[in-house]
Amino acid sequence: MSACKVLCAVVVKGHWEKILKPRIVVSLPSAIVSQALLNLSTFKIALSWSFFKWVETIPHYKIPLQCNWLMVCVLTAQGYFNDARDLLHRIAHREFLSSPSVLKALTDDYGDPDINSNVLSWLVIFYANSKMNLDALQVFEHMRVCRYKPHLPACTVMLNSLIKEGLTDTVWKCFKKMVKLGVVPNLYLYNVLIHACCRSGDVERAEGLMSELDLRSISPDIFTYNTLMSLYCKKGMHYEALCVQDRMEKRGVVPDIVTYNSLIYSYCREGRMREAMRLFREIKGASPNHVTYTTLIDGYCRAGDLNEALILLGMMETKQLYPGVVTYNAILRKLCEEGRIQEANKLLNDMAGKKIEPDIVTCNTSINAYCKIGDMRSGLKVKSQMLETGLKPDQYTYKALIHGFCKKMDINGAKEMLFNMLNAGFSVSYCTYAWFVDFYCSRNDENGIFNLLDEITKKGFCVDISAYRAIIRRLCKKDRTDCAERLFRDLQRKGMVGDAVIYTNLAYAFWRDGNTREVTSMLNEMYDRRLMVTLKIFRNMTASYADDDGTQMEKFWDNLLEKGLISKATQKSILELR
Repeated sequence: MSACKVLCAVVVKGHWEKILKPRIVVSLPSAIVSQALLNLSTFKIALSWSFFKWVETIPHYKIPLQCNWLMVCVLTAQGYFNDARDLLHRIAHREFLSSPSVLKALTDDYGDPDINSNVLSWLVIFYANSKMNLDALQVFEHMRVCRYKPHLPACTVMLNSLIKEGLTDTVWKCFKKMVKLGVVPNLYLYNVLIHACCRSGDVERAEGLMSELDLRSISPDIFTYNTLMSLYCKKGMHYEALCVQDRMEKRGVVPDIVTYNSLIYSYCREGRMREAMRLFREIKGASPNHVTYTTLIDGYCRAGDLNEALILLGMMETKQLYPGVVTYNAILRKLCEEGRIQEANKLLNDMAGKKIEPDIVTCNTSINAYCKIGDMRSGLKVKSQMLETGLKPDQYTYKALIHGFCKKMDINGAKEMLFNMLNAGFSVSYCTYAWFVDFYCSRNDENGIFNLLDEITKKGFCVDISAYRAIIRRLCKKDRTDCAERLFRDLQRKGMVGDAVIYTNLAYAFWRDGNTREVTSMLNEMYDRRLMVTLKIFRNMTASYADDDGTQMEKFWDNLLEKGLISKATQKSILELR
């Protein structure tokens, strides 16, 4: 009699845990244990499952992965879904299941496509819920290759997880593959897809999905309408949002507070506070929440009506909807914008008294306010308090401090913050470099700009093309064409090449100076290197030189058109903007 049959016979007789010694199982190959589990499951699944759990308890014995997978499949086949899922989750926690070679070996061992589809769908859900999207995608890709149709919940959970990470392009690629595998979307999957449109701002695609719902006779729910309405409101399409509200009410879907909040946000965004308040008073079947009041308070602050914002704050507290840090940040921002620092500090003390912890926005707002009035000591004090409470400065913290030090003509303080910013891993923006350029230009110290770049390099940081681009742009704007050209030659000596932004800005600087020879040289180099003017470059330069004689710039763009440095598509967009 074979070892597998002996093992099964001993287990079937009963009281096998007393008869079968652990060392016997440990000495058996995994293939025999797996076959025994399979044979026992055909006789009695409860017996097979009990034997498996007993083997799990044997000290220093690790059940092979194939046996574990087999048990999951057997439990699934017999309808023990909860036990199968729990076991699968335990395996996934300790084993690398998403490897294509591992998945192939496991699914080949148990050849039932329906069972494999079931188990792999659970595995996709496990990885997606664990924020392991790459693993979820690998499992899904294995299912696609093997033609296993994923279950709808797995599709919904995985796509939703991808949206949370901002991977909307991947969402659409995966969805196309799902459809090819025979997945028929239900309302929940459509809601996830419409949510993806909302995240990416794709109105056209969202409307196409709504049309598909109608064609499939699937009735949208409150989540569908709210998501579509939120998309319209974010895009400033207020009329379309109101049409959605009308459509949902006609279909018997009652608006909730999320619906009203979206419409109120849309009004506030456009500064239409009267309409926002009218809608607020007309809310029925729902109760205004923190989001409602905070949206209105922020709207009034942006509209310059701080008194109405404070009245709403009091109303909010009366209804026992105690404001949080986001609500206070809106009021704090307005107080700081108006230079009412004492009142801003009083508000911060009020927050402290109510045990409301400041966040990074609160701190940055305060730092920026102090830097604007030149009170760098107070700005640095807030930064120190941030660190004490465990908040890490972000790029806006450093930018505010750099700007403040540059305004105070404290270049050493500005440099220190710049190096701290780089050390924290943040990239330096155009406006940050522009503040340094403005400082050195005000001192007529063009060499200081070159020294700054050398200091950055000596500190161990890379001075790449983006730094040169920002400084050259600003120098051209400041009519320091000679210095901009020197910097351009410097980047070339260091083995870097200019991009379309650098060439276009330098060409226009020479154009303004009447230096036609250098203009021609720059444009010829652009043509030889196939550097084209993009719509973004056109917009940035038009905005930057808005105070210039418009005729001069128009002639410059016409010259670039003649040279073939603006594509037909970009030219069409430029003509529309003009």
